[in-house]
Amino acid sequence: MHLSFDVPSPLDYFQSLVETDDELPLLEAAICVAQDEYPQLDVQAALSTVDHLVERLHRRVGRDDATLARLRALNRFFYKDLGFRGNVNDYYDPSNSFIHEVLERRVGIPISLALIWLELARSLGLPAHGVCFPGHFLIKVKLPLGLAVVDPLTGESLGRDHLEEILLPYRRRTGLTDVQDTPLSLYLQAAPERDILARMLRNLKEIYQQQSDWARMLAVQERLVVLMPEAWSEYRDRGLAHAALGQHDRAVADLECYLVHTEDLADMDRIAEKVQLLRREIG
Repeated sequence: MHLSFDVPSPLDYFQSLVETDDELPLLEAAICVAQDEYPQLDVQAALSTVDHLVERLHRRVGRDDATLARLRALNRFFYKDLGFRGNVNDYYDPSNSFIHEVLERRVGIPISLALIWLELARSLGLPAHGVCFPGHFLIKVKLPLGLAVVDPLTGESLGRDHLEEILLPYRRRTGLTDVQDTPLSLYLQAAPERDILARMLRNLKEIYQQQSDWARMLAVQERLVVLMPEAWSEYRDRGLAHAALGQHDRAVADLECYLVHTEDLADMDRIAEKVQLLRREIG
């Protein structure tokens, strides 16, 4: 009797991790994003690397240390001892979003550094959360005397003036310049794990889109559709990637799905015209 087992694809594996929001394993799901680029990536080995960092960190922190002392110990360990930092020389290198690469090279972008930092913070019992702040992913930590907002690139706490400075381009772009209508606290809400993963994937998507690397962008879009099945713009963008790769039937299916569900009236004519062109190509 011969037994055969189907090995799950990287996308199947990712889907199994993000099926529900209950106990979604954020770090594991983030690590496996790199499997599109590195099919042989050992996700468990990357997780073990983080576990080893947790063990090292715990040897430096006393059981009875106060919250602020634990936060300071974590920042000293992460930024000074381990040397994690932002990749200022090549900010748009896709490797900055691949957690196993960030662990090895100790450089990344705010969201990838934050994912590792948060795993260490939670192992210490710190009440820390990721924040999908416009233009710059942040971390917030609830301290006995108030809230600390931490820049994942440096570990520095950011004051209100600095946060407003980061936020200003977004306020101008969206026309939300009245602070009374959009207080700063509105932008400092703790981000759900699903939203953090979506932001990480959209960073990669933007890089590949700028490079017209449609095959890699399509792989990212497959994950975004799995992760955010009711984010209809992701079907549109997957359809456009299919079209760029000459996969017209799949492109039409995705773009028509978008047209059925979208409420973006300004975009509908453009996409409807694209569907007509593709249908003529199909013949």
